[in-house]
Amino acid sequence: MGTSRIRRAAARTATPGSTTGGTPAARTRTAATTRAALALAAAGALTLSACSGNGGDGGKSEGSSTSSGATSVQLPKLDGQKLQVAAVWTGPERASFLKVLDEFEKRTGATVSYVPTGDDMAGFIGSKVAGGGPPDVAFPPQVGVLREFARKGWLKPLGPAAKEQLAKNFSPGWRELGSYKGTEYGVYYKASNKSLVWYNTKAFENAGVAEPKDWAEFLKTAQTIADSGVAPVSVGGADGWTLTDWFENVYLSQAGPEKYDLLAQHKIKWTDPSVTKALTALAQLYGKPGLLTGGNSGALQTQFPTSVTQVFSGGDQPKSAMVSAGDFAATNIQQTKAKIGEDAKVFPFPAVGSRSPVVTGGDAAVALKDTKGAQALLTFLASTDAAKIWAQAGGYISPNKELDKAAYVNDTMRKIAEALLKAGDDFRFDMSDQAPASFGGKPGQGEWKDLQDFLKNPKDIAGTQKKLEQDAAKAYGS
Repeated sequence: MGTSRIRRAAARTATPGSTTGGTPAARTRTAATTRAALALAAAGALTLSACSGNGGDGGKSEGSSTSSGATSVQLPKLDGQKLQVAAVWTGPERASFLKVLDEFEKRTGATVSYVPTGDDMAGFIGSKVAGGGPPDVAFPPQVGVLREFARKGWLKPLGPAAKEQLAKNFSPGWRELGSYKGTEYGVYYKASNKSLVWYNTKAFENAGVAEPKDWAEFLKTAQTIADSGVAPVSVGGADGWTLTDWFENVYLSQAGPEKYDLLAQHKIKWTDPSVTKALTALAQLYGKPGLLTGGNSGALQTQFPTSVTQVFSGGDQPKSAMVSAGDFAATNIQQTKAKIGEDAKVFPFPAVGSRSPVVTGGDAAVALKDTKGAQALLTFLASTDAAKIWAQAGGYISPNKELDKAAYVNDTMRKIAEALLKAGDDFRFDMSDQAPASFGGKPGQGEWKDLQDFLKNPKDIAGTQKKLEQDAAKAYGS
């Protein structure tokens, strides 16, 4: 969960301490066949814990449309036209995206309505297409879903203006991710680094621990925090995609990028020893009493937004000390009193194998109607103008390489974005987002459900592998 997802998802409105919420946003996840040097580039660049929580007013770059009046792209007049846009974002993420749509309306005269799709983007869009009323533009958070839509003939190719913005602002790797059989359909508006661990600095200080570098240190740190009286690790297991992220980070670090690609394409089975090794590592966390906030049953009832906010609420006595989550968790943290860079810091996902992993994701905008308005919106979303608006709001990173980094709301987000771009086209996208939606992208079935069952009973490694392979074989038709 790639998109992640843009897969991959994050900021639903949630009351700190509650386990209820809306739909997870921006899981921003998707697939790539390029090599995985991002793990090295990003891990080396993410010296984040010393970052300030403030900084960056957006500057006056070419893409500055909200502060200086300058614009980087010309848009057509669309007075009287109405567009509908569908995406997974709700809560604070929805609020940030609506600012982007507001600017589009202001500059074109169009009227845009936004519809949240829920977790099952494929099912939502499928029902709308069947009913003859698809949205003009949608944001599938999984590359597998984007390609499924293209294969079914639901998507409209990008027009010349959108392609021009893509060529100017995006690397070939990101353009390839939005393509199917050589035709460009998608604009990756939102990206994510999903290999981060956010932590409560006071909880770490009180326990006398530092940021762990590898898996052994991570488990030791968790136990020390538990001994200090705070539950160490928050897991949003009610949202199955969070568990795929845990698995993918461990698997990429242990098995390496080549095996990762093979498993992502189901060219090796889920019963492979490399999967056994990854699940065994996860069982060291899931199976140790006292390490998960609320225990295994509590984790299974906790949705993603709460898994973040409960780490940064409660003052000196938070419910949890740390949570593995993408950069988009910053949006949830902003709903608490914690200040990013001071009360809330972040470190790279610990190395389980020879190096720390980096799994990325993204949400791609695609047109389902061949209209002037839909193409204009895609053109706008491919510009620095649109990227800057959400960057200034926070909880967002863009794969747009021309976006002025001063636009990011603080140094933490700026460095995360710089690490992503520094890798160029050498990255690995979220594995489950590369899979058919029936296996990697639907609540209550496939990988999401199988890993929830594993969280419930982490001793059953063989049974989990068997079920994963059965579900994968059915989805891939092999």
